[in-house]
Amino acid sequence: MAFSLAEFHQRNHSTILRQWAEKLHREVGAQYASRPLEELMGTVSEAFEANHHVLVHDNFTYINEFIGKITKMRLEAGFLLSDVQKAFELYRMIVIPLLAKEASIDEFQAYVEKINQCLAYTIHRFSDHFQDMHEKGIREHNQRLEEEVRVRTAELRESELKYKTLVEEINEGYFVIQDEVIVFANKAFCEMHGYSLGEIIGRKFYEFVDPESRQKVVDIYAESILGRSGPGSFEYLRLSREGKSYPTEITAKTARYERKVSSIGLCRDISKRVEMDHRIREAEKMAYIGQITTSLSHEIRNPLSAVKMNLQIINRNAQLRGNDQRRIDISIQEVIRLERILTELLDFAKPLQVEFAHCGIHSVLDSCLELLDMKFMEKRLSRMTSYGSAIPDITGDGEKLGQAFINLLLNAIEASPENGRIHVKTLYHSNGGKPQVEVLIEDEGPGVSPEFLSDIFKPFFTTKSKGTGLGLSNARRILDIHGGWIHVENRTPHYPRGACFHVFIPAGGTHGQDSHRG
Repeated sequence: MAFSLAEFHQRNHSTILRQWAEKLHREVGAQYASRPLEELMGTVSEAFEANHHVLVHDNFTYINEFIGKITKMRLEAGFLLSDVQKAFELYRMIVIPLLAKEASIDEFQAYVEKINQCLAYTIHRFSDHFQDMHEKGIREHNQRLEEEVRVRTAELRESELKYKTLVEEINEGYFVIQDEVIVFANKAFCEMHGYSLGEIIGRKFYEFVDPESRQKVVDIYAESILGRSGPGSFEYLRLSREGKSYPTEITAKTARYERKVSSIGLCRDISKRVEMDHRIREAEKMAYIGQITTSLSHEIRNPLSAVKMNLQIINRNAQLRGNDQRRIDISIQEVIRLERILTELLDFAKPLQVEFAHCGIHSVLDSCLELLDMKFMEKRLSRMTSYGSAIPDITGDGEKLGQAFINLLLNAIEASPENGRIHVKTLYHSNGGKPQVEVLIEDEGPGVSPEFLSDIFKPFFTTKSKGTGLGLSNARRILDIHGGWIHVENRTPHYPRGACFHVFIPAGGTHGQDSHRG
């Protein structure tokens, strides 16, 4: 029976609305957090119905009416444009995981594409509508100022100051360019690039554009100044004072500023939106890989079990001669290794199931170290533990966190020379009211080659002759679902050298659970 999106919506209606309203209230911004949950349930219910008409009936009437209503409501209440964009994006974040559980891969891909098209239309139309209304307010304000100039020339300077104050209060970067030079920028624009106003005024605008995007931005600027058609809104990489690049969106138009043809625009940071798109693409890719992995693993496991059973029967034959016994033993060991690899692949393909509860990070680490006693003894490695005092309990799945730490410790053991040391440390960070527990696992091996630092957490990436490359990937996967993260660095300033893995987990509360539900 074909999958029906209409029936899917009906089955999951209350779940989607509840999660949508809760995420709005909890994760998007201060304005949404201040609104009553009942009010948010009402707005997401209307948004849900509007999306339903687009996705199921290809009817855009309801979504257009909703965009007009919500734009006026949020603009009058002083909501950030980016926050309302995030609110629309939450539908995709909630629905795609639910779709993945119920739809086939072909149906999943088709509906994800429809959802992406629906949201692209909604967000672009909303952004344009929001911008038009915003610009309308600015134009009306300018018209009032011009009228006052004609009758009260003496108040010109005061009127200009009022206009600049209005622009300064905009949360997005506002700028004016004349002859390729920035002649005006607001505080938000300066903060986005990491410069003071005095360091920006008078400089060429392309100095604040990443070289990768520079020619594109210069060409668009030239087209607009010449009066040719060009995109009113486009994306590029802005360049900060520290030399870092950030995804940015500009909405600009040609107008007159102080009696000269100028390019006037707004720029907004879209790093989170780009990251969200990347995560969605990664999730779709991993779902496909998981499906293939599960199929192949089942096809291989059955003949592998038969080979293992026959080898064990042959091994009981007392008439084995010469090196035959050793050959049989090696074959059995390799079959066992293949079975372990298949188990890792199947674990990777399955959705991660976690059970959150309060647990002590030190007891989890001690259990992991105890389980790996024999591994330490085989290489005569010393375990050096340094636990911080007053480390609070965390909310998480102790068993799954143990798997993550075991993968990291196994990696450290394999990288360590004989008679080396492995350091396990814990630290507490208050982090401005969002406390974290940090776990450090350091080895004294050769470290990680710089060209591999950004790849070692990717699934199936490995530099070892034996291994699936899933250990570190699964560790990061477990940390992600706990609302934590992990990164690695080389201990190059220290002796002996080695690699250091930093694991950060929210301390106390229900942060991990919230992250999992999202």
